[in-house]
Amino acid sequence: MATVASKGIQEFVYEWEGKDRAGKPVRGEVRAAGENQVKASLRRQGVLATKIKKRRMRSGKSIRPKDIAIFTRQLATMMKAGVPLLQSFDIVGRGNPNASVTKLLNDIRSDVETGTSLSAAFRKYPLHFNSLYCNLVEAGEAAGILDSLLERLAVYMEKTEAIKSKIKSALMYPISVVLVAFVVVAVIMIFVIPAFKSVFSSFGADLPAPTLMVIALSEFFVAYWWLIFGGLGGGFYFFMQAWRRSPKMQRVMDRLVLKLPVFGSLINKSCIARWTRTLSTMFAAGVPLVEALDSVGGASGNSLYAYATEKIQQEVSTGTSLTAAMSNANLFPTMVLQMCAIGEESGSVDHMLGKAADFYEAEVDEMVAGLSSLMEPIIIVFLGTIIGGIVVSMYLPIFKLGQVV
Repeated sequence: MATVASKGIQEFVYEWEGKDRAGKPVRGEVRAAGENQVKASLRRQGVLATKIKKRRMRSGKSIRPKDIAIFTRQLATMMKAGVPLLQSFDIVGRGNPNASVTKLLNDIRSDVETGTSLSAAFRKYPLHFNSLYCNLVEAGEAAGILDSLLERLAVYMEKTEAIKSKIKSALMYPISVVLVAFVVVAVIMIFVIPAFKSVFSSFGADLPAPTLMVIALSEFFVAYWWLIFGGLGGGFYFFMQAWRRSPKMQRVMDRLVLKLPVFGSLINKSCIARWTRTLSTMFAAGVPLVEALDSVGGASGNSLYAYATEKIQQEVSTGTSLTAAMSNANLFPTMVLQMCAIGEESGSVDHMLGKAADFYEAEVDEMVAGLSSLMEPIIIVFLGTIIGGIVVSMYLPIFKLGQVV
């Protein structure tokens, strides 16, 4: 395959068919700026092109962290096998089903082909490659162990994405049930209860208190349904915007999240697992401690840990030991502090932090499995109480009328 990478020139992927010098049919694909460039490139290879067609690029999906993790694993595997870097990018890019990922890899490959280092090419896309990723790649290039560090980075990203996925699955189930329950209750209040109200008005008797309360609630829903849904939607939107843009709001909410019953402990353990896993990976790559801490705080996914990491970095830069600085943060459990202290004494901080990460990742797995079995009966009781309470309240007058008759 021949490629020409020139800055300022847009390239496309062309599929071609032709015959080689022996007259044998051959086919392939190439990136080029136009058909003439493809013909010239094939002619230099001794191929007589009979058909050249520009491939239609489908509109790609958004690039997710999982896509970057898969790419990192594939690139590490190919470099371990001795495949050249540029050829590895070609193979991974062609085999990816997401056109957005393919375009991203093609752009990075073009930068590398023109002499840019791989880490510098990654730094041009900070939305997809964070500082931790770029720092590890740069360390691998400097030490000549890029394949090993890419493999270590792939393991780190896979474990991090696995924890995120488990946390999301644990939280998504109850949240989705609450939303469905709210929609069902709203439908009952707006459409079903008014029909019962017209029936009860012909009874000519006093209604039970639960029935009157449900009817009053139904009248409120019917009169102000637009205000209820609009207020909830608008309030949620502005709340999320404030959470994202205000560091103070983030710290307040993240502190409250960590204090939630059951879920708070799960999120806290996942933050500790990601924090220790990130620092362990950076240490193992040979990144100095102060520089490594730049990337650790953000990787934890909690602003409290990010703020604490800044404090730890300041203390470590003035000569304080890592264990003492972590202890002053009042966020890390005793086991993590003890393992970090042992690692500092034995010179194996990366190994001990990795063991701590393994332990808390296993704890997250166990908690998610326990929550999955625990949430089902809780949700059944929750739905039964709400829906059943409404149904019983509306049938109480009918039961009362039956007793009178």
